[in-house]
Amino acid sequence: MSQPRLLLCPPTHFGVEYIINPWMAGQVGRADVARAHAQWAALRERLASCAVVETVAPGAGLPDMPFTANAGLVHGDRFVPSRFRHAERRGEEALFSAWFAARGYAVRPLPDGLAFEGAGDALFDRAAERLWFGHGHRSDLAAAAALEALTGVETVPLRLTDPRYYHLDTCLCPLRDGWLLYYPDAFDAAGRATIEARVDADRRIAVSAEQAAAFACNAVDLGDRLVVHRADADLAGRLAVAGYAVVETPLDEFIKAGGSAKCLTLRLDEPPAAQRRAAVPSERAA
Repeated sequence: MSQPRLLLCPPTHFGVEYIINPWMAGQVGRADVARAHAQWAALRERLASCAVVETVAPGAGLPDMPFTANAGLVHGDRFVPSRFRHAERRGEEALFSAWFAARGYAVRPLPDGLAFEGAGDALFDRAAERLWFGHGHRSDLAAAAALEALTGVETVPLRLTDPRYYHLDTCLCPLRDGWLLYYPDAFDAAGRATIEARVDADRRIAVSAEQAAAFACNAVDLGDRLVVHRADADLAGRLAVAGYAVVETPLDEFIKAGGSAKCLTLRLDEPPAAQRRAAVPSERAA
């Protein structure tokens, strides 16, 4: 089995310089930059032990660019770039698109006017042919239908209601073999019902409010390892039942900006092997 491929961005210009989510409130100018660099380096080291890690050059004046999950969505040879809701992050769009174009990906933007924040809100299921899609804070609901038309993958919208969990990857993590790690209270009643209709009860790992606030769902799935800022004994035990060994790596400096392990990575080998079909044509540039 080939190793996962991940895109990271060094935190050269990282800091909390504005407020676009609740985690940033009270943190402007308070990030310990040296500590953030050390935490990012430790994360990269842990990821590189079982994944291929690539990097994109950071852009000056773009302190949130290390959160590469929001760059866009990879689907085979295609890259669907984000269109950020907040002006503070829009400078990242051209840099990420240029990185993918230079490596032969076909860059396929969604229709004009749709807010879409990439793999922060669009997460491939690791077993079923399904794309979970979060909306309500950053990405527009209409982007779900546009993604389904582009990818041919069933796209399942879930409305996010808690502003602290403003991206889907802060409150839901699809795991292998149909398991799902999630924080139910981040979704409206219809969203919870949608999840329950598609994932068996014995495959749902629901986290508590305290576990969610430690960004337990913002995890990087690397086969039999789950890389996360923190998972308490209760959660680690439940993940072990699903076949995962938890790898903790402190990322509290990045949590000041509203992100953790998953936010700091973008999967380049999407969709998962279980979803890849020969019928999807290659669009990689010659």
